[in-house]
Amino acid sequence: MDKRKVAVPLVCHGHSRPVVDLFYSPITPDGFFLVSASKDSSPMLRNGETGDWIGTFEGHKGAVWSCCLDANALFSASGSADFTAKLWDALTGDEKHSFEHKHIVRACAFSEDTHLLLTGGFEKILRIFDLNRPDAPPREVGNSSGSIRTVAWLHSDQTILSSCTDSGGVRLWDARSGKIVQTLETKSPVTSAEVSRDGRYITTADGSSVKFWDANHFGLVKGYNMPCNTESASLEPKLGNIFIAGGEDMWVHVFDFHTGEQIAITSS
Repeated sequence: MDKRKVAVPLVCHGHSRPVVDLFYSPITPDGFFLVSASKDSSPMLRNGETGDWIGTFEGHKGAVWSCCLDANALFSASGSADFTAKLWDALTGDEKHSFEHKHIVRACAFSEDTHLLLTGGFEKILRIFDLNRPDAPPREVGNSSGSIRTVAWLHSDQTILSSCTDSGGVRLWDARSGKIVQTLETKSPVTSAEVSRDGRYITTADGSSVKFWDANHFGLVKGYNMPCNTESASLEPKLGNIFIAGGEDMWVHVFDFHTGEQIAITSS
């Protein structure tokens, strides 16, 4: 009997609304982890290899648009439609601090040294919070041309990446001067952008595709069309041979990095 591949993805169950952000932690002595954000207001921590649920961060009062883990996977952060970015203890799930904003927070990212938290959103402002002084006013970097959808750090925290909800491309900012130094061109707005753990790639998702860019020379390395509308993508940190993508269908799909093929089961 002939056998054929059936597109049944490896999945992470639990969210009741679309998954809008996914983030792999670096490898730690306890393995590596995955945090997922959803419009259901409850980001979830998972085992990075199996996708098994570990815990849920509870406290947001609106859709959660962004989530991340610090370098040691000891803390998580999330940005929400409730006008806050929250800092969480990833071991206990306790809320450590809530950073108030004047509008929806669509993006957040820990600096590589884990001392800073970068946020962006509908206010069109990049803000940097000092986690050693969480009550201190944030530093503001540049003025975005539109509502900020995603942010990330690059080059030992010397460069900031950001994208807008209403225009294509990823902008690279000098963190000190607050000026744009490079733009990665895409046809559609980029809803997800992250730097791989080895610093080689920038991974972007722009609805219909996932792209991998050289993080030093900024050329396009690989680009794959997705089987469904994709909000977020993340490159697996251990071997770098797979990447995950999530979107409107509420499933977390797993793909081969080298070929772009979705990992599937075989059925007769």
